[in-house]
Amino acid sequence: MEDVLTETPPPSRFFQDDLDNFAAPSPPVPSPFLLLNHTPNPNLLRPSLLVIAISAPSISLLHRIPHKTLIGTLILPEIPLSGNSLAPSPRDRSCNIYAVDRPAPSPPAVLVSVQYPVTAERSRAVAKSLLGEIRAETVLILDSVRSQNYRERLAVDEALAFKLETSEQRRGGDPAVVQGVEHLPSGSVMDGLGAAILGECQMRKVKGTLLATWPDNGRPPVAPLLRSLLQGLGFEVGGVEGEENFAGFGVSSRYDSDLYT
Repeated sequence: MEDVLTETPPPSRFFQDDLDNFAAPSPPVPSPFLLLNHTPNPNLLRPSLLVIAISAPSISLLHRIPHKTLIGTLILPEIPLSGNSLAPSPRDRSCNIYAVDRPAPSPPAVLVSVQYPVTAERSRAVAKSLLGEIRAETVLILDSVRSQNYRERLAVDEALAFKLETSEQRRGGDPAVVQGVEHLPSGSVMDGLGAAILGECQMRKVKGTLLATWPDNGRPPVAPLLRSLLQGLGFEVGGVEGEENFAGFGVSSRYDSDLYT
């Protein structure tokens, strides 16, 4: 007679995916939100230009822009706060929001420095929070292209730049924000937070441009191009050209994301 206590139990009649249906769903992650240091002038959150730095070289140059005022931080509830939000360090894993005056006749602009990794499933939520609170006329996203997303081989010592634009930007009567740069070649793709923000610009019918550069591993060839672009937009970039050092800056979303927009 078989011992029912020691006999190997029969296999379950359910597949593992079916058993997951009986598990309680995970609680939803709260949406990202803006934490303002004070009540800023409402016009600050309605700038003519919003620059979002995601790549390491662009974050480095953004921190060299003087006379900017920290007006807030974008908070992701799943990422613990670090550092002092009133006096952030360039190496803080944070998303700081600055207001900066530009020489006349250029109106003030808003700069956003994204220094923490944003995963694929959170990129859309971050994009919606940023553009929902900061209603800019024109959005410029400074990101980098991954080698596996580019249709041709990329050399480490080769500096490249490409752009993607929303329909509103392409058919607008104003000059392009980024000039003298070719569009991203057909067959290449952009992913991560930069692509999500550009997609949100497209849905909101906002003039948006994504500038994708290579490389983004701390080497300086891209820095002169970005410096020239920022200066052409009316930003003063401090420091000596060619001395940019990107070591120690946070890894951006392109390494963790497989979102494509």
